[in-house]
Amino acid sequence: MIATNKGLAALAFITLHLLSCEEQKQQKEQVAPEVMTVSVIQKTVPVYGEYVGETYGKADVAIQPQVDGTIVGIHFTEGSVVAKGQLLYTLDDETLRNKVEQAEARYAQANTMMVKAKSDLDRVEPLATMKALSQRELDAAKAAYQASKSEVDIASAALKNAKIDLGDATLRAPISGIIGISKLQVGDHVAKLNLGESLNMVSSIDQIRVRFTISEDEYLEFARRSKNNGDFMVTGKLPVVLILSDGTIYDQTGSINFTNRQIDPSTGSLLVQALFPNPKQLMRPGQFVKVRIQKDLYPDAVVVPQQAINQLQSKYQVFVLDDSSRIQPKLVVVGQRIGSNWIVTEGLKPGEQVAIVGSMMLKPAMQVRSKQLSWNADSTDIK
Repeated sequence: MIATNKGLAALAFITLHLLSCEEQKQQKEQVAPEVMTVSVIQKTVPVYGEYVGETYGKADVAIQPQVDGTIVGIHFTEGSVVAKGQLLYTLDDETLRNKVEQAEARYAQANTMMVKAKSDLDRVEPLATMKALSQRELDAAKAAYQASKSEVDIASAALKNAKIDLGDATLRAPISGIIGISKLQVGDHVAKLNLGESLNMVSSIDQIRVRFTISEDEYLEFARRSKNNGDFMVTGKLPVVLILSDGTIYDQTGSINFTNRQIDPSTGSLLVQALFPNPKQLMRPGQFVKVRIQKDLYPDAVVVPQQAINQLQSKYQVFVLDDSSRIQPKLVVVGQRIGSNWIVTEGLKPGEQVAIVGSMMLKPAMQVRSKQLSWNADSTDIK
């Protein structure tokens, strides 16, 4: 009986010891939680600005009627490629042909009167030399001849204008490119130079213009970094990246080829234009895109993910893992924010391990188990 009691006591002791060890193990695990950490990276970081822009053809030319008339023919397929000089529209030209015939008749009449006036002058001049006619009669003959010549010039100019108007009854493509939808159809009447109205538009799209605006402050920033302040973007050959509406990067790099002469006083912005090659004719006028331009460059910058920065009002803090696997808070000075990353100007060195700040409450000198994560400072992916 005594032996049995001793055995039970030993068993109880062992059980309590095991439970105590398990509790100590659990307490140790609770004391040393797992914390995700990343290495501080040092690299050269470009800073980009993005701006919303609109695309235009290299040339966008309106088809504008120069004479009044009724459309009697449309000679193209809407949305197709047309060649420079290709016939697009014809207008009813009967009235214009009548004007040409009238101008031809006036020109012929004026020419006849000039021939008669010249004949009279040739007859009067020798008689005036012989004193058979007065100087007054000679002057009158000369004046009549000069007047008849002026009438011929006027009639000739009128005939030329009438022929030009007749030629304007046929509208041809001013450039090679893609033609749009016709605003009027056969039978519609068109008016000469109706401001704000055009029959159609032809766009050359072998190159695409993108227009966007930058703020006055950004203009000053670009200008100060440029060697030629007055032409800061063009002379610098500043490369421009285009981001399409679906988020993809356009496979052609553009360059700034135009900046407006003044800041718009109503918006405080400057109009800028970039030119992009369009060999596959993927781009069309009227698209809304984003323009990305490198604004600055930070060489040898110390970079950490945004998740590693803990903001305390106006101060910024990180938790650094020391050699004893303890978390130590450290105040840092941050600079430019680049996407999902921060540039740290003071307080960190490359290679230091910093904790990713999450829902876990990190305390100074807390013992932790570090889980090293890899991250790409370019793509901001953390794995």
